[in-house]
Amino acid sequence: MNILYTASEALPFIASGGLADVAGSLPAAINAEGHDCRVVIPYYSSIRQELKDKLTYVTNFTVPVAWRNQYCGVFTGVVNGVTYYLLDNEYYFQRNGLYGDAERFIFFSRAVLELLRYIDFKPNVINANDWQTALVPVYYDIFYRYQQGYEDIKTVFTIHNIQYQGQYGLELINDIMGIPLYHTDLLSYDGDVNFMKAAIETADKVTTVSPSYAWEILDPWYSHGLDRELVNKQYKLCGILNGIDQKIYDPATDPVIAKNYSLNDKTGKAVCKHALLSELGMAHGKEPVIGIVTRFVSHKGLDLIKYVFEDIIRLGCKFAILGSGEKIYEDFFSEMHYRYPDRVGLTIGFVPELSKKIYAGADMFLMPSQSEPCGLAQMIALRYGTIPIVRETGGLRDSIHDAGDKNGNGFTFKSYNAHDMLDAVVRARAYYDDKMKWGRLVNTALKQNFSWTKSAKDYIALYNDIH
Repeated sequence: MNILYTASEALPFIASGGLADVAGSLPAAINAEGHDCRVVIPYYSSIRQELKDKLTYVTNFTVPVAWRNQYCGVFTGVVNGVTYYLLDNEYYFQRNGLYGDAERFIFFSRAVLELLRYIDFKPNVINANDWQTALVPVYYDIFYRYQQGYEDIKTVFTIHNIQYQGQYGLELINDIMGIPLYHTDLLSYDGDVNFMKAAIETADKVTTVSPSYAWEILDPWYSHGLDRELVNKQYKLCGILNGIDQKIYDPATDPVIAKNYSLNDKTGKAVCKHALLSELGMAHGKEPVIGIVTRFVSHKGLDLIKYVFEDIIRLGCKFAILGSGEKIYEDFFSEMHYRYPDRVGLTIGFVPELSKKIYAGADMFLMPSQSEPCGLAQMIALRYGTIPIVRETGGLRDSIHDAGDKNGNGFTFKSYNAHDMLDAVVRARAYYDDKMKWGRLVNTALKQNFSWTKSAKDYIALYNDIH
């Protein structure tokens, strides 16, 4: 099959979150199964120059944006066997920041479909992602479905985070989107234009990034208002768990960590722990180190951590914390670091190399998320033999199973409650003190396989189902 995968960001070109990891890894895994999956992203000014230098100019054309036509240049390059197309327009993309306004992604979504007139590639399936490309299936349904050269293309829309839906005023429909007003019902939701709602209406299939998230977002607690639309269209909905790039995250070859290790020789993990404690200025000892690598925002469960943080300290645990975000959490962790400098290592910001050192050097990894569409950090932690402690939600529920079960690979708790989380930490500490039990659990973690291969096969099956 030919698949066109369109997103607002993709590694190695540009990234602001997990979508870039998916768009940078999934197409290569699909191609490894014998298909041709190509990727389309915007040509942002902030893409590194050395990556731009490797691109080849293809052509340019004009894109209808309501009452005007806008220039679109096309550049292409091949990375890891995947062909990338980058669409250029200086007015929309030669400025700082990836997100912020609707018009650049209205232009981009229309440009993705116009691109097919100018390249020697006709997709069987177009897979759009999140609100930024949600208009691709909408424009296809309204303007392109019956045009010559566009026949029999199926569309898939993937929801990575339902919180961000692309909600704007109704005036966009005619003035900027260029869609006839008789399609207002398709685009409007609760008095606004809602890009995601329109994609759910028009796409042939709607996917999310984990099976649990697919049924969670039918509930108002998780849906940010879209549950009514999703319940009506749930026959289209399914969840496929994301994976991780197991070459990038490999303790046996990772050049960043203090000493490499593997299932057959785990001695390097203790060296990594020693190096992490030294780098963060904490006292050495046999106590467990709990890693936290996250954005400091409420839905990551930081209120639970705040509530029982000192209880966990009194259990004899240490913390290696990396992240940034809301000031209330930055101030809290800074105060804890000030009070317990030998037990709390803190770095405000995001340092990719330090994140790997925490994954390798910590004993446990804490993710008590209020909601988590998929989550990658828990999978990376397992890859490094670090045991996750998670709340059972979204992709955390699908990837982490409690050590009390037969094939357990971590510690879980169900309700969004600080003392339930504390109980999971207490159980993890008890396991840690039993070296035989802990050793078996670390072995289980190191055997886990969250590569993109399985996810790719699930996506291919989905594409085959609708094609």
